[in-house]
Amino acid sequence: MKKTQILLNAICFIFCVLLCACGSSKQSKDIVMLDNPNTSVQQKKYLDITGQWDLTNNLELVANVENLSDKHAVVSFRFANIGENIKLKEDNRSWSMYIPARYKGEVSLMLPPPPKDKTIVPQLIRMRTDPFHNGDRTKHIDFSKVSRIVMMGHWSNKGNVPIKVIKLVAKDTRNVRFPQYYSMSANEFFPFIDKYGQFKHTNWKLKVHSDADIINADIEEEKDLAKNNPKGWNKWGGWADGPTLKATGHFRVEKYQGKWWIVDPEGKLYWSHGVVRVNPSGSVTTLDNRDKYFEWLPKENTPEAIFYKTEDAILGKLSKERGIKRNFDFGGSNLYIKYGEQWKEKFADKAHRRLKSWGLNTIANSSATYISMQRRTPYIDRIEVQGEYLMGSQGYWYPFRDPYSKTFSQSVVDALNDHKEQLDDPWCLGMFCDNELKWGKPADLAKWTIQSNKNCAAKKAFAQKLQKQYGSIKALNKAWQTNYKDFNDFLNSTKLPKNALHKDLVDFSKDITEKYFSVIKEIFNKMAPNKLYMGCRFSGFNENILRIAGKYCDVISYNIYSQDLKHFKLPNGVDKPVIIGEFHFGSFDSGLFNPSLVFRPNQKLRAQAYEEYVVSALKHPNLVGTHWHQYTDQATTGRFDGENFNVGFFTICDIPYPEMRSAVRKVGYDMYNIRLNNE
Repeated sequence: MKKTQILLNAICFIFCVLLCACGSSKQSKDIVMLDNPNTSVQQKKYLDITGQWDLTNNLELVANVENLSDKHAVVSFRFANIGENIKLKEDNRSWSMYIPARYKGEVSLMLPPPPKDKTIVPQLIRMRTDPFHNGDRTKHIDFSKVSRIVMMGHWSNKGNVPIKVIKLVAKDTRNVRFPQYYSMSANEFFPFIDKYGQFKHTNWKLKVHSDADIINADIEEEKDLAKNNPKGWNKWGGWADGPTLKATGHFRVEKYQGKWWIVDPEGKLYWSHGVVRVNPSGSVTTLDNRDKYFEWLPKENTPEAIFYKTEDAILGKLSKERGIKRNFDFGGSNLYIKYGEQWKEKFADKAHRRLKSWGLNTIANSSATYISMQRRTPYIDRIEVQGEYLMGSQGYWYPFRDPYSKTFSQSVVDALNDHKEQLDDPWCLGMFCDNELKWGKPADLAKWTIQSNKNCAAKKAFAQKLQKQYGSIKALNKAWQTNYKDFNDFLNSTKLPKNALHKDLVDFSKDITEKYFSVIKEIFNKMAPNKLYMGCRFSGFNENILRIAGKYCDVISYNIYSQDLKHFKLPNGVDKPVIIGEFHFGSFDSGLFNPSLVFRPNQKLRAQAYEEYVVSALKHPNLVGTHWHQYTDQATTGRFDGENFNVGFFTICDIPYPEMRSAVRKVGYDMYNIRLNNE
């Protein structure tokens, strides 16, 4: 998952706003920051309001708005102090306001006051959002000196959401009672995490206060599981009561009655309704320089000390790569309270039973192998290419690997060999290869190649292509307005020519893309002929990339964090099955400090959003599955990169969110009827 809080995979909502007046610096009980109902409507991506305000006692923003569309809107507010700028694509100093579809009236947002003890915030590190709702401890806003407010909309997935912002008022909040911990001293505030990994200083519906709460919740859940299971499924989670197509003993894809489907090993229609990171260690957190956060950590040589190591291989690897030395897994520790020494085995058994009972039929990527290999629920795994990379490329996870390099193809072979047992396992649908690569603009792969050194295999291929195309270095220099001495000089230079022909760069970028997908597909055909090659989990892409991917991928995969998939489409002429590798929604009402990449105000609306998203996928002819990210909430104090989102089907104490359970069941139990009959 691409880990950036601001502007991920979605395109900004289009704001229809009235031209705004500058904010008044005159102090009053309520501060009017925008009020121009008679100004003509204009379309913008954001609304920029400037002025000078002291909001110390006016922390509730009330907006008079009208949502002119059938889509929900999430509007973020970003602030700057006097003398500062706002980086619209990077700044984490933001708070969100939710506007329902077709809503007309007032919506409000309560901004958090700074803590009374100014020494607390600088000590809060490695969290995407801290308890005082700061996006980063170095970016704390002084609400007494606000000079600019930017309102932005996002997560629309190409669907324009016209919002009229008619009036904005900062209400007097001197009589508002904020949570008690805002008034605490540092000595009172720390530690702020209890023995279960929860925030100590507030309460919420599912908060655990004792070991008995965990045990009792498990007893109640067992009663629920015993009486709820989908009807009409076969052992694979395919549609036993539906049509029968050709059976091959493995999963495959086929277009049936105008819609793409996965077909299960028995020839039954199958739609992949799954969840990512089915793993007992989804809530691991970092301890480095943060021991004071926690009221309890186990002593060495005690049973719970095993949770200083994580069962999550991916999170463990990424922590190590980032230089993190110490972690603790509160999720695993809570499972030990629930199940004792057999916590791993009992968690695995419970996971399979939960998935089926909830109407889920796929263990998605980043899950525990020991769970998926029990062969009780179909699963999808992921491999990643290692080796040499293009020097100019960047990415949140890793740079773009050089597909011309021998290390590239060997890495794919080695990765598949590491999953040898799964390659002929009928319970394995297939494999993703890579995750959220940065492809850039149509010419960028070639630009990154030019910036690489002379030993780069892709650069050598580019030089050969140019030599064949132009015949001489003189002709290339004339076309590109360069002064290379020869093609060796081209290889030795890492400077990007300003006037390199765009068409040449785009053409070679296509070559690199073709090489990337064709090499992987060829190896899959040889080593895993019965497994689906499920693409690279796009989060950023351009049309050229998608067209080439469509030639080689059995299933194209995307991670799309948006409201729904009603506006999703492939390029004209590309007709392939598509699977959603990640999506989620989250809220603030579960004890976590950051709701998620896609905000909803509460658990009820979070569950409603799940249903709307999956139903929109079921009705789309190309979409063959959705995978929720993730099984369990992230750690309250953040994982290796600080993410601390309310994105689980289950809390850190392994207790199901009842609203989510109901929504997942509702759509899961009826998904085949919805898919085939569009009902």
